[in-house]
Amino acid sequence: MNQPAWAFRETSAEPATASLPFSHVSLELGHLYMEDFAVGADRLRRHFAAARPWADAVRASTGARLANGRARVSTCFLIDDYFSRLSTPAELIPPLLSAAADAGLTIDYLARESGCAVAPGTDRTEFRLAESVLNRLVESPPPGSSGFRPPVSRTGWLSNGCRAPAQRTSAALDSAGATWQPPSETTARGHSGFLDVELWSGREEERTWSCAFLASVWQLVRLGLLRDNGRAVLTPTPWDDREFPSEWDGLPPVLRLNPHAEPFTAYSTCSVLPTRFLTVEHAVRVVLEQVQIEDAVQDQVMSRSAKEGFAVPADIAARTSYVFPPGL
Repeated sequence: MNQPAWAFRETSAEPATASLPFSHVSLELGHLYMEDFAVGADRLRRHFAAARPWADAVRASTGARLANGRARVSTCFLIDDYFSRLSTPAELIPPLLSAAADAGLTIDYLARESGCAVAPGTDRTEFRLAESVLNRLVESPPPGSSGFRPPVSRTGWLSNGCRAPAQRTSAALDSAGATWQPPSETTARGHSGFLDVELWSGREEERTWSCAFLASVWQLVRLGLLRDNGRAVLTPTPWDDREFPSEWDGLPPVLRLNPHAEPFTAYSTCSVLPTRFLTVEHAVRVVLEQVQIEDAVQDQVMSRSAKEGFAVPADIAARTSYVFPPGL
């Protein structure tokens, strides 16, 4: 007997997509390594003093895009507790907040980078956030590709084009018969800027996620584009305690330090970073250009931003912007 081509399914069986509050811009005031904090308070003060003019410019330019001129801008700061833990929250966070205040800046939300790898999930379980983003990657096949290249889920490498062939076409040292083909960028305009991004190292069960991939997850979280069975991920936890714990695991992944802050998630992001992050953020854009986001989530952001007169592009990477001040 032939089976019918249709199937009945109750809509109640499908998880509802959580609706999030949105700022117009999520402004990242910095992302420093533990070694930066070890230099001392002067390093932090220099950082925020350099970031302040750009923070003011972001607020002004965002307001100029809105009919009423009132921009919702929330600030955040990401601390690297994933690759090293040379200090404790009790030792590190108070000087950080003090240095920001000295520059006239307020950090609304403080995030731990380790939360971009594994975060609290539904029903008191762990949600492997980085792994969930990995499963959302849809590689853009280069023109004329044969499918020979192994998938990113197996290699841990993601590119924005076609790699140079790995096999020689002639005997070794035979330059007369050898042919060489350069790598090429899929969307190149005239000339290529090929990039191959390492997403993790180590065995699958013991992966160490790369800084570039965790930074990609961080951008997606700030843009409000990730869900766990329809539920929001890395929801900020209000932090009213005067003292911080002696262990990083004693902190939620994202803290809301300012009770009057605008929403953590935003239609767009801007990150004020040291110049050494330029290569990392180039890699982030390669990742964001190949992430598949649920239609319901995309539609939510696109429709709401358009109604506010702050329409965002469909291209996720185009919703991100950066400032790399000299000397930061």
